[in-house]
Formats: sequence, C-alpha cells, structure tokens
Amino acid sequence: MRAWVLLSAVLWYLTGVGWQRSSERTGKGLIYGKPGHPVKIYVKLHHNSPILACMDFKRAKKETVDPTYLWIGPNEKPLTGNNQINITKTGKLMMEDFLEAFSGLYTCTLSYKTVRAETQEETIVKQRYDFMIFAYREPDYSYQMAVRFTTKSCQGRYNDLLFRVLKKILDNLISDLSCHVIEPSYKCHFVKIPKHGLMHELFIAFQVNPFAPGWKGACNDSADCEDITNHNILQARDRIEEFFRSQAYIYYHDFNKTIPAMHFVDHSFQVIRVDSCRPGFGKNEGLHSNCASCCVVCSPGTFSPDVDVTCQSCISVHIYGAKSCT
Repeated sequence: MRAWVLLSAVLWYLTGVGWQRSSERTGKGLIYGKPGHPVKIYVKLHHNSPILACMDFKRAKKETVDPTYLWIGPNEKPLTGNNQINITKTGKLMMEDFLEAFSGLYTCTLSYKTVRAETQEETIVKQRYDFMIFAYREPDYSYQMAVRFTTKSCQGRYNDLLFRVLKKILDNLISDLSCHVIEPSYKCHFVKIPKHGLMHELFIAFQVNPFAPGWKGACNDSADCEDITNHNILQARDRIEEFFRSQAYIYYHDFNKTIPAMHFVDHSFQVIRVDSCRPGFGKNEGLHSNCASCCVVCSPGTFSPDVDVTCQSCISVHIYGAKSCT
C-alpha cells in the first residue's frame, strides 16, 4: 500500500470526519608555485592529487638551463618516488590515493643556471616553492525536517498515535536507502488562523539520517562511502517531500468540503540540511575559505573525536587527522 494512502486511512480512522581558490581543490590541471606565498591545495581523501609543478608560471614560460628539483615532504625528508608518489624528471609531483597522513607542507627547490653569452659565466639560481596540502572529505548530510498537523485537541492518545504511525511510515519509506528517522518530537499548540479562529496543531520535528543499522553494507567496500550515503539521503529527502506533497493534494483536492480533523497543514513542510564531519575532520571557514564547505583534515594542534563539524584545540597533537587529544 502506498505510504500516503496508508496515512490517509489512519487519519480517517483516528478522527472520523471533521473539517541548498590562491587555494585549489583537486583538479586535473597543473598547479604552479608562487615565490614567497604558500599555495593551499585540497585533495579529496583516497583520490589523486593534482600535478604540482616545481616552478612558477612566469618561470615556466622561459628557458631554464640545467634545472634540478628537490622535493621535501611534511616529515622534512626528501621525497622519492614510490607506488603512491610520482616525481617526474621535470620536477612535477603527483600523489595517488591521498590519505590524511599525506597532509602538510611540501617544499620544492628549483635550481637552475643563468649563462652569460659573451663570457659563458654561469650563475646558479635557487627558488623555493611551498605547497600546503590538505586531505578533505565531503560532509555527511542529514536533514532536519518539520511538519504540522491539525488535531481536535492537545489532550488524548490520538496525537501520540499519529506521531508513532507517521514515524513508522517515514522509516518504511526510506529503509531501502539505509536511512532512518531519528530524534522525533512533537508539541501541541493552539494557533489563531485568520477567518478560522483558534485551531489545535501538532508541531512535529525529526531528523533524517543516512546511518540506519547496517548502513555500511551499502558502501560496497567503497573508500568514499560518504558519496554513497549522501546520494541515499538526497533520495530519502525527495521521497519524504513527495510524500507530504501528496498529503496536501489529498486533503485539498480529493475531498470536497469535509476533511479529517487530523490532517497535514499545507505548506508547513520545512527542511534544512545539517552537515557533520567524520572523526579527524572538521570545517573552518577562516582557515580554509576556499574549501569552506569541505570537511578538512584536522591540523596539528587540533582533533575531532566524533561526528562534530569542527576540530577542537589540543596542544599535544602533532599529526594531521587526530581523533583524540593524546
């Protein structure tokens, strides 16, 4: 039975008849250094970094004699190529399957010669380029929703029964998406309606969350499971919106002059997206203005132990992505 039909039947049974960068996020293009100015770069977790050039754009347009390149990683040791780090002969750096621990300051020193044509005198020139690279994840989405239903009275068991039935219907509507309704609540108020006097209404609030029991089974061993859970929660949001649109249609089109005393209040549905970050990640619009919507890896001196949206201070933390203050 379709969900809106089921709720309609319940409402009739209950009441009868009434009345949403110098910094660069990941990209395929080449990213050049800027002398004297660190370049911020954001790389999505488990994705490949953009290609970093050990050179600035102005230098790249000129002839460079006998260039050599030295890359230093966040551990202050020279970088060498391996199965995740690729350094070309022309000094370009790219990292595969970027992890939290890869975050930090990457420094490249370009050395080259200038040669005076008339004397063949050589001069060695060195230029340093700094790149601050941060791992990031997409935030986990959930949705805070609110609706209103009319009721005969603020007293009696029918209000609680409606509340429980509505939650069950919504859970069933989105269960195949590994989503569920959490933190449901309601309060009854009397509302002055123009041309209708005082009416009793139930103000119902709940959150739709993509982490129902067994949600990891939907990840299919994907390293970026937030892409899957966010896709699922968007579908869940759309289904619930359509459900309440159907309620409005039923009570304001299908019935002639009489409607149940308990019914959905048209245009009362509200939805707000709520973001959260996985442990070890957080948002900081001031520090990461060019990735303000991202959950960026917590820097040394900070940590995030749960699904909060910010990293907390902790002077004893010396790594990126800390989940505890130890």
